[in-house]
Amino acid sequence: MKKVFFFFLVFSFPAIVSAQNVYAVDYASQADIKIIVVPYESQADLKVFKVKYESQAKDNKGKWFFTAYASQAKKKLFYVDYESQADLKIFFVKYESQAGWRNASKRHLFY
Repeated sequence: MKKVFFFFLVFSFPAIVSAQNVYAVDYASQADIKIIVVPYESQADLKVFKVKYESQAKDNKGKWFFTAYASQAKKKLFYVDYESQADLKIFFVKYESQAGWRNASKRHLFY
């Protein structure tokens, strides 16, 4: 029994930790990360693709699943009006294959 539990814990933990389930909060004080959506891909730290299912939001690769409730989210986001207020600049892409980090130094924000 202990071996089964250990196996489950070891192999499922990395997927749980790096999942990108997010929720947009109403106030900056509730947020883990403050973000701004930039108008051009070249300005972004992260190119984001919104996935339809939670299971698609694996790893730290810019595939986000927006949860219905804050308690379900790994990270809570707040959209700011100015770049100087943001921890992270994002750009929403049309295709899943376009998602990913442009500035790897900000990657730690989602761990």
